[in-house]
Amino acid sequence: MRNNGQVRAANHANHYVGIDIGGTSINVGIVDDAGTPLAKQSRPNRLREGLDAGLQRIEEAVGRVIEESGTDWDSIVGVGVAAPGTMDIPAGIIFHPFNLPGWENLPLRDLLAERFGKPTVLQNDANAAAYGEYWVGGASSARSLMFWTLGTGIGGGIVIEGKLLTGAHSHGGECGHMIVQMDGGEPSPHGIHGALELYGSALSLVRRCEQQLADGRISVLSDWISQGRELDPKLIAEAAEQGDTLADELIMETARYLGIGSINMMHTINPEVVLLGGAMTFGRNETALGRRFLAKIKQVVRDHAFPILAEKTVIDYATLGADAGFIGAAGCAREAFRPNSAHRLAALP
Repeated sequence: MRNNGQVRAANHANHYVGIDIGGTSINVGIVDDAGTPLAKQSRPNRLREGLDAGLQRIEEAVGRVIEESGTDWDSIVGVGVAAPGTMDIPAGIIFHPFNLPGWENLPLRDLLAERFGKPTVLQNDANAAAYGEYWVGGASSARSLMFWTLGTGIGGGIVIEGKLLTGAHSHGGECGHMIVQMDGGEPSPHGIHGALELYGSALSLVRRCEQQLADGRISVLSDWISQGRELDPKLIAEAAEQGDTLADELIMETARYLGIGSINMMHTINPEVVLLGGAMTFGRNETALGRRFLAKIKQVVRDHAFPILAEKTVIDYATLGADAGFIGAAGCAREAFRPNSAHRLAALP
């Protein structure tokens, strides 16, 4: 990684491009064989302006980070691209990418491979982030990982013995859609009523807060909203940090559901590590609220999981932040295309 403005250049080495496509921005980086970013860039995307504009934006970002890294195209072994939504990973096609209108049923892998002239692999964004954390992040010393990405919805990724678990139809690891409330569960626009993300996501947190306020619960949030402030997880967290009872209850309730989801995965795959990442982690271990949020999850696990799993499973926050997606995508390209690779990711063609 660049340090104090200095660029580490090693044109003789193998390098990999990682691209993480989000609904509002793209994160791009150049990663070396050890998983260290040599240069990275985050920029707003132009995906809503159409396919050509979006692809051009990606191409420009990749060109810029290659220039900044001091590498060149000859050292790039492969490209990994991570995108949201449902997809056929072996075929390199995204079916229904959330927040990317006009990108449905798109052979994204082949389009980028043609533009870059490099072998390219496609991966789900949560899977890519999970692989990044497994490779060089919070689970780098573990043999298996369950990774939660907490944001507008809930994404999941599973890595076991160096391989992403993507399933027969590229839908493995969609743990945010596990059903935790069968009868009378919260309705889902996807028809998966009672799913975990309807109770533990950012949208859920805001919806439950709105319901409580409408029912007459007393909270400083009512005053803040009347002053024109937007009700979102950050505002709810701010209220909780100031001792607001409702805000704190809602965040701890979110932790409870995430604890339940973690238990289900622990009883299913018995991962060595469970990590939480994404935008809604309440400051992680750097804040009192983040530490209490994690402690609540652990408490739920202790209360309801098999004792040996509750004792031995490491539950913590992810460490790579917003870089996890592009690092993991580059790591997927490395496992697919590096010379003399001893193994391959199960999902790659």
